[in-house]
Amino acid sequence: MASATAPAAAAPTLAPPLQQLRHLAEELRLLLPRVRDEAAVTVSREATTLTTVFSQLPLPSPQETQKFCEQVHAAIKAFIAVYYLLPKDQGITLRKLVRGATLDIVDGMAQLMEVLSITPTQSPENNDLISYNSVWVACQQMPQIPRDNKAAALLMLTKNVDFVKDAHEEMERAVEECDPYSGLLNDTDENNSDNHNDEDDVLGFPSNQDLYWSEDDQELIIPCLALVRASKACLKKIRILVAENGKKDQVAQLDDIVDISDEISPSVDDLALSIYPPMCHLTVRINSAKLVSVLKKALEITKASHVTPQPEDSWIPLLINAIDHCMNRIKELTQSELEL
Repeated sequence: MASATAPAAAAPTLAPPLQQLRHLAEELRLLLPRVRDEAAVTVSREATTLTTVFSQLPLPSPQETQKFCEQVHAAIKAFIAVYYLLPKDQGITLRKLVRGATLDIVDGMAQLMEVLSITPTQSPENNDLISYNSVWVACQQMPQIPRDNKAAALLMLTKNVDFVKDAHEEMERAVEECDPYSGLLNDTDENNSDNHNDEDDVLGFPSNQDLYWSEDDQELIIPCLALVRASKACLKKIRILVAENGKKDQVAQLDDIVDISDEISPSVDDLALSIYPPMCHLTVRINSAKLVSVLKKALEITKASHVTPQPEDSWIPLLINAIDHCMNRIKELTQSELEL
């Protein structure tokens, strides 16, 4: 008689122990954004509860107030703990964004407490301050924070591109108008300025020489603008490379790219400020050299990283040549300053 016993089901094949641990680590990290968002919702809810209670009379009793304060304190501590749960190997850029958002929420909650404790209840000033308080804004922005270091890097690179773009447009606008201080000195009547020209010079008010560019100044501005355009092109190209070739697990290289890219915008700002009259050509030369140094370092780091699969790509040497050309021209136009 044939046996009626059904064949035993094959046992599922398990992954090796270390692979199982790595898989669990990945799953746990995927939970962090959700925990972060839930913590922000809790803080926002506590802020709303406290605002509702303390914006009307009668105020809660001391015992009730203590309970409310403990709840807010616990919510803030839980939220801060989420930041410390974020592993460092997830990337410095991502951690900086989370840290900044955490500080915004903590500071916003502290400001809210100060408003509720100082401003008279139900006053218009109280309502205005509360309605525009930053704690709710910061909590609402928490879900928008990138989930990984590559996304965080792209966000920071995009901001840097926008900063440099704004600086370049401002420089071009001032040059096109040939009036760097347009609108700032038009409040006085022409008659008054005519009558007080001598007095202004004595009192130290800026003369025309201090307010407008000389021909030499205008000639020097041309390569400075070209250098800022090269800075914008550099950041745009780096952002494209990170978007197309960046790998989430290459957190250290992404952090290095963002770190050096963060130095470009402040260097552009320094150069942009130095071209306003009265222009010091030596200062322009120094700031240009600083910007060139940062740009070349950014290109070197990007070229050596995984986001540039073909380091021999022609765009990098072409951009370096353009940067060198601008700097050489600036040196030519400012050489007389060094000979004084």
